[in-house]
Parts: sequence; C-alpha cells; structure tokens
Amino acid sequence: MTRRERLERLYRGESVDRPAVYSRTGIPAADPTYDRLRALLRERTELKAIWPSSSLDAAADIDTCVEPHSPDWDRRISVLHTPAGDLMATRLVSRQGQPGLHERFFVDGPEAAQRYLSLPLPDVADDIGPFFAADNDVGDAGIAEAHLGFNPAGFVAELCGSETFALLSITDRDLLHALCARQQRLLLRRLDVLLTAGVGPFFSILGQEYVVPPLHGPVDFDDFNVRYDRPIIERIHDAGGRVHVHCHGPVARVFDGFLAMGADVLHPIEPPPMGDISAREARRRAGAGICLEGNLQIHRLYEATPEEIREEVEVLIDDAFITGGLIVSASASPYIRGAGEICYPQYEAMVDTVLARGST
Repeated sequence: MTRRERLERLYRGESVDRPAVYSRTGIPAADPTYDRLRALLRERTELKAIWPSSSLDAAADIDTCVEPHSPDWDRRISVLHTPAGDLMATRLVSRQGQPGLHERFFVDGPEAAQRYLSLPLPDVADDIGPFFAADNDVGDAGIAEAHLGFNPAGFVAELCGSETFALLSITDRDLLHALCARQQRLLLRRLDVLLTAGVGPFFSILGQEYVVPPLHGPVDFDDFNVRYDRPIIERIHDAGGRVHVHCHGPVARVFDGFLAMGADVLHPIEPPPMGDISAREARRRAGAGICLEGNLQIHRLYEATPEEIREEVEVLIDDAFITGGLIVSASASPYIRGAGEICYPQYEAMVDTVLARGST
C-alpha cells in the first residue's frame, strides 16, 4: 500500500494495513535546525499538499501600511473600504519571526458589522491549475487537499475576535448569523467552481475552535458551526469528496457536533491539559465513522523522551485504530525556532513506532 493509497482509504473510512503518520508542516522558515526533521517527514511519513482555495477569491479593497512599534515589533495597519464606510484593523508583527498579535479587529461592534455586510461577495476565479500541480508533485507519497480556509463562524471570529464574537452571540445574535450566512454563501460559490473543475476529492476546513468551551457551549456550537458547515460538507459529499476538520481546544462537550456536520477526518482531538478528550473516548463516541488524527500534544515532542513518545503512540494506536481509521500526528506543527534538533528524536520515535505496526 503506497502512502497515497493509505491516506485515500483512511479519508474514505476504508481499512488499511497500519495507521498513517503525519506532521503539519508550519516549521519555522529558514531554520537549519529543522533540516533533519524535514527530511524525515518527507521520506518516511504520509504527506499532504495543502492548496489554499481562498486564493481564488478576488482581493478585498484594503490599504495597508506598516509603522514601527518597538525594537522587536512593527504595527501593520489595514483599512478595509466598504460601501458603508471604512473599517480598520491593526496587528503587531514580530521582527524575530514570532507569532503576531491582533490589537484591533475590523468588526468591533454592531455598526462595524453592518458596514462589513454592505460589501458585495467577491468574484471567484477559476485558476485551479496549482491544485493539480500540487497533486502531481506529491505523487504516491500522499494526497492533495483543497483547503477551504476558515468555516463561516471561524471567518467571522477572525473579523471581530473571540471576545466580540462571544458578546455578539448574546446581544446581537441575528447580526452574527447574517455575517456567518454571508461567508457560507461565498464558500458554497467557491465550491461550485472547484467541483465543476474537478478539484478534489479531498478538502479541509478549520475555525470551529472559535465556538467551543469555555466561551461557548453545545448550543452555540450547533447554531454557528453545525448549522453553517453541514451544507458545505454535504455539497462535497454529494460530489464524492471527503472533508478534514481541524479544531483545537476542549471538544468533549461538542464532539457529537462533528458527527452531525459530517466530518470525515478530525484533528487534533487534544487530550488534557490543552484538550479534554482521550483517543479512546473519541473512538467510542465516533465509532468507525470518523478517521481520528492527532492526540499527541505538540509540547510532548519537545519535552518527552523518545521512549515516552513510543509508549504514548502505542497506547494511541491500541485505543483508536483497531475499530477505525487513525492518523498519528502531533496537535500542531513543530514551531519553536532553533529547536529542531531537540524535537527530532521524539519525531523519529513517533514515526518508527507507527511504521513498525505495518510489519507486525
């Protein structure tokens, strides 16, 4: 079974010879300490070529400038022009390659939300050649995924931030629904272009984590995630496709929502302390209906010993693979700049343990 065949069968809920093993690839750029890890992942793990389908959406009318903020940070100021007036967002950008920080969001209340809603939906281009190039490049080592980007609720949360999203869900719920419905219309429009052109059959989407505990409970998860995601996923299923959902956080109380929306692969199903669900519990509740991906906390790949990682992977396989699909993976990309050699032995132990299951 090739690496490509294994992933294809796992996404379709079919039997395989062993679990797949995969790592998200947001490794720090231009960091030679990760060279050995890049080679390990390229040569010995299942690969995913992620193509951002949002690149087809016409760009919004945004003016951007950058000003100094402090010795290590710049402030990026973005002004979005809408028919009802301008909206402004600011973000701190690290000069050292560290994660950025939002200061101000485009939508900070009902008035700004109404301005955003005055925007017409952007046109969607049909330049899907890069997807097929990515699919050809990955070859038998893996699959190409058409990444849809943020789901409707996640996109809206990016517009206004988690705090404002939570407040609007209480004070202006209909307005929040209007924003989600607008983004759903755009995603369905883009999907029509993709499916007509033969893009697929594998897609991915993220953003559901903005509407999970502790800020939101199962009612909100169903009302803002399941309600708007299910028609998108059903459109893909109707075309014979499969959907990977990426959602961090404590998902035990909303886990059934992933089944209701129709997710085919779910990542990263985080155990405590970052999450609240074990692989065994996730498998029990999902049955064979979802391929589970992840369940290894990324910090363990930096802090644990190789032997501890081998033991954790063995338990993960025993708990989640026998009765359903499993892709062994960390909860996030390797991310600590300059620490590639620190995490390499643990990644090698993870890969070796999974591959050994294929020979037993």
